[in-house]
Amino acid sequence: MLQDRLLGLIPARYASTRFPGKPLADIGGKPMIQRVYEQSSKALKHVYVATDDKRIYDAVKKFNGNVVMTSSNHTSGTDRCTEALHIVETQERRNYDVVLNIQGDEPFIEPALLQTLSGCFMSSITEIATLVKPLSSTDDLFDPNKPKVIFNPKYEAIYFSRSPIPFLREYNRDEWVKNHSYYQHIGLYGYRSDILREITSLKTSSLEKAESLEQLRWLENGYRISVRPVTHDSIGIDTPEDLKKAIESDLLNNSNY
Repeated sequence: MLQDRLLGLIPARYASTRFPGKPLADIGGKPMIQRVYEQSSKALKHVYVATDDKRIYDAVKKFNGNVVMTSSNHTSGTDRCTEALHIVETQERRNYDVVLNIQGDEPFIEPALLQTLSGCFMSSITEIATLVKPLSSTDDLFDPNKPKVIFNPKYEAIYFSRSPIPFLREYNRDEWVKNHSYYQHIGLYGYRSDILREITSLKTSSLEKAESLEQLRWLENGYRISVRPVTHDSIGIDTPEDLKKAIESDLLNNSNY
């Protein structure tokens, strides 16, 4: 079964410019990282936190979660996942075919999203997979912090951009979302383990530098990224203000959490 060969990894750093110590922030009596871990474990059989901080490591151990210590020199979650995969496979003396990279600041992630992402690897030709959702707001379309994606009829990504793509030449900007199907990228990734090792050895590409989107490095080097549209997104916590809004919302009252 795929579940037996699939590893969920949650990269977690303590040092965050906008929210230091974010993985340990309390949400309804539990640290954020615990909520991410528990939600992920509802969909995946094998889940580990990958961190570079002893405080996070100890917090995960306290709630009996799986965790590994990784280098503090990684520049991306993808790089941290590669090291964590090696550590876990060495410790468990077994190999995993697929790795899911789960954001450590999404304590309300829906297990269904991870199940959809996992399902992409039922196809043997899938190298990398990610999720997208329909975009219907003009503000979101022009928000550079919400990357957009276009893909072909095979549901393979053509390009990711912080700018609206495509450009609708014959319409005013406030009419774009009414006259074309736009998609926003959801920052969850899955990789074949051999592909994960390959892409982390690639040099930074010109497109990646231009847009500050690491997935462009993979496309620029000829890797295929499968996309799957979903109807809902997960709620990320980037700042203390985001956390305050989440706590004040009804999310914690949902029995799923």
